[in-house]
Amino acid sequence: MQQKIRILIADDHLIVRTGLTALLGTEKDIEVAGQAKNGIEAVRETVRLKPDVVIMDLMMPKMDGVAATAEIAAKASDTRVILLTTFGTSDGIAHALAAGAKGAILKNADNAELARAIRKVAKGGEFISSEIQQQLAVDPPIPQLTPRQLEILASMVRGFTDRDIAHQLGIRLDGVNDHVRAILQKIGAANRTEAVAIAMRKHLLKA
Repeated sequence: MQQKIRILIADDHLIVRTGLTALLGTEKDIEVAGQAKNGIEAVRETVRLKPDVVIMDLMMPKMDGVAATAEIAAKASDTRVILLTTFGTSDGIAHALAAGAKGAILKNADNAELARAIRKVAKGGEFISSEIQQQLAVDPPIPQLTPRQLEILASMVRGFTDRDIAHQLGIRLDGVNDHVRAILQKIGAANRTEAVAIAMRKHLLKA
């Protein structure tokens, strides 16, 4: 008898976890071994249950899908991760793939595509849906900003001047200027106004 592919579903919405469990329950070669409602639980349950594949929501509380994917890659390298996400910006998807995810599909994918992705990834392959491939091509991800750069960008979004930011963070004005130049270069902005617009459009700052 063929061994079933064991799955962990990580999503902060109970209705999504329940729905996916019901859908995958119709597949004879797939078994849902557990669930997690946030990134911290996803890592803990992956280490405990050792599933073959984790279906990982990108946006979750306590620890997002990118960070959880990186933790799983470090602590449970035999488990492979498939991102499950809605249409949005490509940055989170690209960062999660860089962190070790082996698949990415949209939440509105049909059951057949999800099962196909699980089987392919469980066998050591990769599965990126055509919609997400197109999304990555149309909206290229930007390099990740450092924590300090994100802090300064958040202040820029709030309308603070470089001098305000220097006073707020207790650093030199020329240091702030250097960070702002680096931020503009990284995100491909010509000026502060464009940088703020890009930050809002691509959700670079977590709520």
